[in-house]
Amino acid sequence: MTTFATPMETGTQNRRLAAEPGGVCLGDGRVRFRVWAPHCRRVAVEIVHPERASRELRPTPGGYFVGTTRGEAGVRYFYMLDGERRRPDPSSRALPEGVHGPSEVLDTGAFAWTDTGWRGMPLRDMVIYEIHVGTFTPEGTFEAVIPRLERLKELGVTAIELMPVASFPGSRNWGYDGVGLFAPQRTYGGPLGLQRLVDACHARGLAVVLDVVYNHLGPEGNYLAEFGPYFTRRYKTPWGQAINYDGENARGVRDFIIANALYWLREYHIDGLRLDAIHGIFDASSVHILQELNDAVQRLARRLGRIVPVVAESDLNDRRVIDPVRKGGHGVAGQWNDDFHHCVHTLLTGERNGYYADFGSLKQLAKAYTDGFVYDGQYSSFRGRAHGTPTRDVPPDRFVVCAQNHDQVGNRSRGERLVSLVDFDGLKLAATAVLLSPYVPLLFMGEEYGERAPFLFFTDFGDPTLREAVSRGRREEFAAFGWTGEVPDPQDPASFTRSKLNWNLHTEYPHRWLLEYYRTLLTLRRQYPVLGVARKRRVQARNLDDHTLAVFRRSQDGTAAFGVLHFAAEGRVVRLRVPPGPWRRLVDTSEARFGGLGATSPALLPALRGGWAEIGLADHGAVVYLREATAAATVKQSTPEILTSESAARSAA
Repeated sequence: MTTFATPMETGTQNRRLAAEPGGVCLGDGRVRFRVWAPHCRRVAVEIVHPERASRELRPTPGGYFVGTTRGEAGVRYFYMLDGERRRPDPSSRALPEGVHGPSEVLDTGAFAWTDTGWRGMPLRDMVIYEIHVGTFTPEGTFEAVIPRLERLKELGVTAIELMPVASFPGSRNWGYDGVGLFAPQRTYGGPLGLQRLVDACHARGLAVVLDVVYNHLGPEGNYLAEFGPYFTRRYKTPWGQAINYDGENARGVRDFIIANALYWLREYHIDGLRLDAIHGIFDASSVHILQELNDAVQRLARRLGRIVPVVAESDLNDRRVIDPVRKGGHGVAGQWNDDFHHCVHTLLTGERNGYYADFGSLKQLAKAYTDGFVYDGQYSSFRGRAHGTPTRDVPPDRFVVCAQNHDQVGNRSRGERLVSLVDFDGLKLAATAVLLSPYVPLLFMGEEYGERAPFLFFTDFGDPTLREAVSRGRREEFAAFGWTGEVPDPQDPASFTRSKLNWNLHTEYPHRWLLEYYRTLLTLRRQYPVLGVARKRRVQARNLDDHTLAVFRRSQDGTAAFGVLHFAAEGRVVRLRVPPGPWRRLVDTSEARFGGLGATSPALLPALRGGWAEIGLADHGAVVYLREATAAATVKQSTPEILTSESAARSAA
C-alpha cells in the first residue's frame, strides 16, 4: 500500500476546512477530508479505489481530524479508526456499495440544474402528495417518478413529499432505518437520480419536500457511536438509541444534524423538510435543536432567495412546536395534525382500538375544523392523562391534514388502505372532509384512485438476529389494537413487491370515478380561494344530527361555501337554515360522473323564506355549495352568516 505525500496545508486551507461540517470537499485536484471523531485517538483515510493508499489525518481542536490528498470525484475510501476498525464516513455523500461499503467522493456541483428562477413555495400553497420511491413505480427509482409528474400536476398536486431517502441497509425499507444521512439511497438511483427528479419537479412547478429522520438512526450499518457521542442513554425512543442533543459534547452532534438539513437545500435544491417524529427528539438545552435547525434553514433560504418551510410530525399536540420564537415556540412552519385523521377514520370505520379509543364523535371533527387540535388539554383515555394544548388561535396554514398517510396505513397489521375498510362512497366522503378543511392537505400515493395494494412494513436487514427481532416485534406491536391473524413478515421480499402501486387501476371503474372526484375537488379548491387555506374565524362547523356535519367557509370578499358531510350508512334529507343565496352546487358525491346513481341534492338553493333549505344526502354522502361574491352583494344580510339545523333551531327556541 502506498501513501500519499502530505501537501502543504496553508492557513487559508485550514480555515476552509474548519468552516465545513464534515465529509470531503474537492478543489485543485485534491480531496480534503474532515471528520468529527472525539472517541478516537487516531484516524486515517484509507483509499480503496481507484488505487489503494492511506493517509493519517491530523487532529484539530474540537475532536476533528483533517487532511488532504490528491484525488478527484469517484475516489472511494474508508476511515481507519485507531488502526483497528475500517468504517464509512459518517458524512458520506454516496455509498455505492451499501451502508457497510466504502464512501465515494462526490462532486454534487457538477449537475447542470435548469431551475434558475425557482423560488420554492410557502406551506399554505401546497397540496402535498406523499411518495415512497421504492413502491411508487415498478422500477422503484427517482427517475421513474419523473414520467408520473404530469399526472400529479393535472390532479392538482403542488408538492411531492419523499419518504426518507438517506442510505439504509439492503434494498427495501421505508427509509426510517437510514444510517448514511448524506447519501441518497443507491437502489433509488443515488445522488444523480435525486437531483434529476428535483430538477424535473421544478420544471413543472412542483415543490419537493423531503422527510428526514433526526430522532434515531437505523440498527444496521450505524457506526456513528464509534466516532463520537452521537447517542445518549438518558432518553429512550421506540426505534433505537436517542440522539444526544443536550449531553456532553453535544455541539458536534447538533452541527452534524444541522449540516445535513442544509445539505439537502444547497446540493439538492429541496424545497421543504418534514421532520419525522419529533416527540422522539429530546433536548433540554437553552435553545432547542428544532429552533436552531429551523433558524439555520431559514438563514440559508434567505441567502438563496428561496422559501423553505420546515414541517414537524409530532404526537404531542404541543403548540410550542409551531409557535413563533417570540412567543416561546420553536418557530417551525407547520406540523401534521393526527387528530384530524383520527376523527375522520373512526367516523368512517368505527374502529376504536389503540389510539382510536380517544375518537369517534362528530363533535370532535367539528372541533378539528375550527380549532386544530381536538385534544388540547383534556383527558386522553389512551394515554391515561391530560393531553395537548389549545390551538384555536393558531393560523390554519400551520397544520397538515390527511385521510391517509404512510403511518396510518403501513402501521396496520396488514397495511390496509382505507379502500379495504370502507366503500367508495366512504372514500369520496373522506376526500371531501380533507379538501373542505382550512388546512394544508396531504394525499398518500394512490389514494386518489383507490389503490388496492397494501402498504406493508418491509425491511432488508442482513443480520439474522436483527431480522428475527424485527419480525417478532411487528407481531407483538399489534396486540394493543386487537388485530389478529398472520402478520406479513417485513423481511419477506413479497412484503415489498405487494406494496407497489398498480397504475392500471386509475383507468378502471370505480377507480376512475374516484380519481375524477379528487381532480374535481382540487380544481375547485384552486379555482375558489374560499375553499383553500383560510383564517379560522371564517370557518364554522356544527352537527346537524349525530351523523351529519355542516362546515361553513367564507372569504373577505363575500364569497362563501358550505359542505355537508354525512357519516351514516343510510341516506337522509337534512333541513338547515343557510345564509342568503342563491347557492350553487359544486359537487355531490352521488353524481353519476363520480359513480353515483344521480345527485340527491338540488343544483341551486334559491333564497328561501326564512333561509331554510332541504338537502338530500346519499349514504356516506357529501355535498358542497358556493355563493359567489357578486350574489352576496345583492342580498340583504338579514340571516346570520352561519348554518343552523332545524333541530338546533328548535333547541335554541
